[in-house]
Amino acid sequence: MNRNNAIQKCVLVGTVLPGTDQQKIKEYLDELEFLALTANLKTEKKFYQKIASPNPKTFIGEGKLKEIKQYIDLNNITYVIFDDELSGSQIKNIENILGCRVLDRTNLILDIFAMRAKTAYAKVQVELAQYEYLLPRLVHMWTHLERQRGGIGLRGPGEKALEADRRYIKKRISLLKEQLKVIDRQMKTQRKKREGLVRVSLVGYTNVGKSTLMNLIAKANVFAENKLFATLDTTVRKVHYNGVTFLMSDTIGFIRKLPHSLIESFKSTLDEIREADLILHVIDISSSYYEQQIEIVNNTLCELGISDKPIINVYNKFDLFVEKNKSLYPDELNMLISNFNKNPDSVVISATKKFNYDILLDKIISKVKEIYSKRYPFNISQNQ
Repeated sequence: MNRNNAIQKCVLVGTVLPGTDQQKIKEYLDELEFLALTANLKTEKKFYQKIASPNPKTFIGEGKLKEIKQYIDLNNITYVIFDDELSGSQIKNIENILGCRVLDRTNLILDIFAMRAKTAYAKVQVELAQYEYLLPRLVHMWTHLERQRGGIGLRGPGEKALEADRRYIKKRISLLKEQLKVIDRQMKTQRKKREGLVRVSLVGYTNVGKSTLMNLIAKANVFAENKLFATLDTTVRKVHYNGVTFLMSDTIGFIRKLPHSLIESFKSTLDEIREADLILHVIDISSSYYEQQIEIVNNTLCELGISDKPIINVYNKFDLFVEKNKSLYPDELNMLISNFNKNPDSVVISATKKFNYDILLDKIISKVKEIYSKRYPFNISQNQ
């Protein structure tokens, strides 16, 4: 993948299956374009094809592949990225036809995670997910892996080398899993030490402003950037406000089709959400797709077994929403804000502008006090 800062060219490929809304596929490729940009790839063109079912050999039809081939030859394209997950044989066959590097959505996300991983813990989690993605594809992808991928023990042509590579990857997966078990135990011990305090966890779709909000409330100095998956590591900070103390954690962002291997690898990170007492679901209200993003986050929380915790829906980036909806009258905007804010479980804010920041804090403190009162009914001030 593109490890330096030089921008390289790519094209994106999306498929419209029966019963699929073409507008939704366009939205999906818009998100894939943002993922590509995060990986320092500039999208030059998006290709769409309606298909009854994926071609087992090339996923899309030969005619569409010829059209893509003509375009990449004329425009010096380095990567072709599919929004769907491809098998190893499909990747190999498509590369043979197009003569350039082919990635699927999962591969791209894994590569972004590898770029973003800074701590030893995050690197172990990402490396495990990468090897688990690679292992079932090794037979078909092996010839181009020899050319493209260094540093993972791929040592030369021949069946013996392929078997050696398979054994190496299986051994590496086993070792990484053992390392994560040790880290899991360490993190459980750390969480037990914090059991007396109410824990508030930020969750949400990637790039909705969680880290910015974390910095605002907890003064945590967490890295925040207008790119997907700006931070992978969980940050936990103690917050004091109006005589009340609680812990706040910022966690990894969710995304559509988040690879299952990543969810498994980041189990300890996601445990911070599982063990939270209060969840702040941060939502980018300026996004045209924010309702779909809410659904994806809610579904992911259900998959993690987190559906019964108190939640405050924090509709962030209201300043950008106003900028995108200049036709709305002030009365209409005020009505919108009022409708959200009168609900004790929701609030409209702008973390960068500190708009409605006090209202958000008041709602958090109200919920935290309620949790403390249930936990320590005879000594509410014990943890305040």
